[in-house]
Amino acid sequence: MPKPSTNFPIMMKVNPHSPISEAYRSLRFNIECSALGQEAKIITVTSSGRGEGKTTTAINLAVAYAQIGKKVILLDADLRNPSIHVAFSQENERGLTNYLGNQLALNETIRESYIENLSILTSGTLRQNPSELLASPKMDVLLAELRANYDMVIVDTPSVLTLTDAKVLAAKCDGVLLVVEYGKVKRQMAKKVKEELMLAKAKLIGIVLNEIKNYHVDAYL
Repeated sequence: MPKPSTNFPIMMKVNPHSPISEAYRSLRFNIECSALGQEAKIITVTSSGRGEGKTTTAINLAVAYAQIGKKVILLDADLRNPSIHVAFSQENERGLTNYLGNQLALNETIRESYIENLSILTSGTLRQNPSELLASPKMDVLLAELRANYDMVIVDTPSVLTLTDAKVLAAKCDGVLLVVEYGKVKRQMAKKVKEELMLAKAKLIGIVLNEIKNYHVDAYL
């Protein structure tokens, strides 16, 4: 398997005993508790704006589940600014858009990662109509198939306030994790994000507070 990108370290793998890794394990535990007996297999990870750490959270959360023996798939649904393939040093010529565009079968797009129990489905080649692809009936078929074949499906999406893509997927998934950079997001913006998710009839299961500049992460649900 390809080695991880040195420019995009996966903390749960490179330093599993760090406080940051422990925070991701706590996040995993809190998600399981927050489900309150309800199934939460497909989780969307988003943010209010760019640069708040949503992709880092999605990757490390997926690894956290894989490390306890769960069969996990990490889906890059950020079709405008994808980065999952960068983190895993993979090419991105075949992926989600190629499946949704009827160019490839699903088994031609999913690949194993170098982390045990973790598969990845990268974004695929960029398209001009990402929102329409994500809202398509074939996306529903994909999510149903992933639900049937994996214990956990972690979906990385664009930020909520900049594009409709995240809201489209939030409505299709079991729950949404909102990633916020501590001290960056103003109260009014946070309120707007909550309203947007409510309009999409999404279930907000938690908020992850990231203090990226200090390399310190606290997870709260």
